[in-house]
Amino acid sequence: MTDVRDSVQADAGAAGAAPPADTASPRTATVASFDRHAPATRDAPPRMGSRDPRYLALRNFAISISVFNILGYTVLGFEQPWTWPLFAVAVGYAIEIIVEVTTAWAHRRRPAFLGNGAWGVYTFLLPAHITALAANMLLYANDQFWPIAFAVVVAIGQKALFQAPIRGRMRHFMNPSNLGITVTLLVFSWVNIAPPYHFTENVPDVMQILVPLIIITAGTVLNGVLTKKIPLIVGWVGGFVIQAVLRHFIWDVQLWAALVPISGVAFVLFTNYMITDPGTTPMKGRAQFIFGASVAAVYGVLMVFNVVYTLFFAVTLVCLGRGLIWWGIWLRDRLRERGTAEEPAAAAAPLVGASARPA
Repeated sequence: MTDVRDSVQADAGAAGAAPPADTASPRTATVASFDRHAPATRDAPPRMGSRDPRYLALRNFAISISVFNILGYTVLGFEQPWTWPLFAVAVGYAIEIIVEVTTAWAHRRRPAFLGNGAWGVYTFLLPAHITALAANMLLYANDQFWPIAFAVVVAIGQKALFQAPIRGRMRHFMNPSNLGITVTLLVFSWVNIAPPYHFTENVPDVMQILVPLIIITAGTVLNGVLTKKIPLIVGWVGGFVIQAVLRHFIWDVQLWAALVPISGVAFVLFTNYMITDPGTTPMKGRAQFIFGASVAAVYGVLMVFNVVYTLFFAVTLVCLGRGLIWWGIWLRDRLRERGTAEEPAAAAAPLVGASARPA
């Protein structure tokens, strides 16, 4: 669900961490700092401190989803086998390490999980832990585990493939868990989303109300204090309501039917733990709001065309569009930089020719 390890450092600085060393403007850094052929470093990666907001967000997300899975299998009514979360996490850890070792070898650098002892391995694997549990929790593949493993492999492996030069660094731009789930749903037509009722299947009616309230409270605190994603949530929820009203008046959809997903546990989980992934969403408040509203707009369009699994497809399309925009910015600035460098050479050419003529 959430991977803040590659989130923009400026957000961490705003939350109390050390500011980024590169203070160049985002567009300038996109051209000047991005260099695939830059000298590789073999130094140990910087240690993520125990008070680092990125670590705190990762840890709290990991604890939240772990506790929710434990309660899901013991109290709430999760229908997948209880061993599958363990298998999914094992697959996630293995793929994360394999991808990192391969990437480090290709770029001639030290793997990110080495150099800081057990603490470095622990913090490195937190995103894989979250992604694996999310994919297993949100997919239903009958009695077959291998589609779940496939989703985990896609979710983690794509981070090394789908990258864009964002603010001077190559970063993955596709939401890991969301893309893994989306690809699995497209490849295996018989795999489905976990039925929403299983989040509160075995609890009394009062608890069915308390469960989403507890998730909303925990998610709001986490996104408000650590990940700073409240503008994104406001844009997403506000946009969701607007698209429901528009579909009601334009396409005669029952308003209550268009709005009822907001009341479900699945929507609350998606809002607080899926769409707010810090590693694949903007950092600035206005950009966050636009991102959330864009997901709602795409959701509304897909609903008009009766597309199923709409929440996941909407996030996938918006993340893809954001990545393409960053590549477009990089290409535009690179062309401008090249044109600026060619202008002095073109102006100097006639002068050189004139000086070469005999008197």
